[in-house]
Amino acid sequence: MAVFTPVSLDDLTEWMTQFPLGKPLAIKGISSGIENSNFFLTTETGEYVLTLFEKLTFEQLPFYLNLMQHLAQHDVLVPAPIANQNGVILHSLHGKPASIVTRLQGACQLAPRPAHCAAVGTMLARMHLAARDFPMHQPNLRGLDWWNATTPTVLPYLSNERQHLLRAEMHFQEAFAGSATYLRLQQGPIHADLFRDNVMFEGERLTGFFDFYFAGCDTWLFDVAVTVNDWCIDLATGVLDEARVRALLEAYHAVRPFTADEQVAWQAMLRAGALRFWLSRLYDYYLPRDAHMLTPHDPAHFERILRQRIDGTIPILF
Repeated sequence: MAVFTPVSLDDLTEWMTQFPLGKPLAIKGISSGIENSNFFLTTETGEYVLTLFEKLTFEQLPFYLNLMQHLAQHDVLVPAPIANQNGVILHSLHGKPASIVTRLQGACQLAPRPAHCAAVGTMLARMHLAARDFPMHQPNLRGLDWWNATTPTVLPYLSNERQHLLRAEMHFQEAFAGSATYLRLQQGPIHADLFRDNVMFEGERLTGFFDFYFAGCDTWLFDVAVTVNDWCIDLATGVLDEARVRALLEAYHAVRPFTADEQVAWQAMLRAGALRFWLSRLYDYYLPRDAHMLTPHDPAHFERILRQRIDGTIPILF
């Protein structure tokens, strides 16, 4: 989340009349993240989050917003989109797609313990199962096709050693994606970006997942791998912390048991999760967009994680 398109209270005075939220009282930009313009919005009825979408289109956004609505209706803890007086949840502001969603209570847990990881594992499995009957389909827009398109763009900025690592990993992942094991993995809508700063807690009680705007249909195991690669590591080295990994995987497995094929695919999927975010951070670092509030992430973090997943010890799923 960042601010590419400023929004003021004056901008909202007339626009907000379409919602059953009362008058806008305060608006504050959210600086974390790098994709959309996000704001904490206070109105006469409570606290909300306003998002202006900088890349996603009016054609793509119904998938994300309707998925959040579907999950909320199935008792998964996510922000619920706010409909206007005509029942519409996707809007336009400053010529860009926009939405308002409920604001979750609590705070992000940036130093998670095993209990936090277990809560994340449980809710992630519940989310996957709840979305099985979601009728809309959209691929993971940051999947293999995007990796193939982005790799030649970032390669010129890398040292020879890093170019070799990236090319080798892309070759490995393309072969893996065509394997019989991969093709048997269970799939459905996934969050695809479930980092520590996209989950809220009050103490050890999980109060919600948010920022679904990288969601898409992909393997459930990829979602688990992305989550483990952030929640269960030593941030300085990328090494997996066994207690946190075990807590998250056991909690997930208790709700939605892992399959034998997922066990075989686990290391490759952890590598895929690391590659996806190494690539996106390389792109954002070397080809940044203008923004009023923007903090690019260091791509070296996910390079370390990828090297660890290739060479380091990988815990079994079950």
